[in-house]
Order: sequence, then structure tokens, then C-alpha cells
Amino acid sequence: MGLREWALGGVLLSPFLIYVVLAMALTVVVRLLLRLTPLGRWIWHEALFDFALFICVLTLVTLELGPR
Repeated sequence: MGLREWALGGVLLSPFLIYVVLAMALTVVVRLLLRLTPLGRWIWHEALFDFALFICVLTLVTLELGPR
């Protein structure tokens, strides 16, 4: 998937938006899996952990799907 803008109703949208939505979905899945395991008990500050997890997942998605 190349990084090119696409138009939606005359509004130009960045392809990074797709990466953010995909990373958010993957973060929700990982977070639900962590809640089902005993590892979820070791999370001290949930909001900070969720944000850091999202940034890590977004980085991985961008590295994998971004231009080579």
C-alpha cells in the first residue's frame, strides 16, 4: 500500500488514517487478550499502558505497510 492521498467527497485524506484505524483495532484485540490472561493484573496505569501499546502497534503497522 503506497502513501498517496485519496479524495472522499472532495476532502483529501491521508493514508496514515488507515494505519491509525488498523492500529486501533489491533490494539483493542491485544488489550482484550491481555484482560483474559493473568498478565492483565500487572498493568499499573491502564490509560498510560493503552497509549503506549497503541504507539507501539502503530509503529509496527507503519513499518510493515509503509513504503519500502
